[in-house]
Amino acid sequence: MGFDKKRVLLIDDEADFTELLKLTLSKLGYEVASENCPNRALATARNFLPDIVFLDVIMPGMSGAQVACQLRADRILKSTPVIFLTATVDREEVQGAVGKIDNHAVMAKPPSTDELVECIERFLSKENAGAGD
Repeated sequence: MGFDKKRVLLIDDEADFTELLKLTLSKLGYEVASENCPNRALATARNFLPDIVFLDVIMPGMSGAQVACQLRADRILKSTPVIFLTATVDREEVQGAVGKIDNHAVMAKPPSTDELVECIERFLSKENAGAGD
């Protein structure tokens, strides 16, 4: 039996962006789903049950902060790490300011493959460190 693939959910209104990230992460062995309509993000997350969520900040109809609130309020998804992706800051700003929005980590768009993988592994190893022995 193989290991369980880590499940990554991408929520961003830019379909080309999510498709590129999905392809990249899938090639690296992650199971990836994407949602381009923020109003459907919670339903998609409930169906997919991701290990980690990358979430755009500025989207039409519903902001990333609103989606994050929905995820946090859901009893199944509340402990799933949410990483905000935004083009409104650059890498230096993210590193200089603690890199948090509403207590969620922030990454500048577009992230490099190395940045994505490092972020996924860092957050999921923290999560696993807290799970039983």
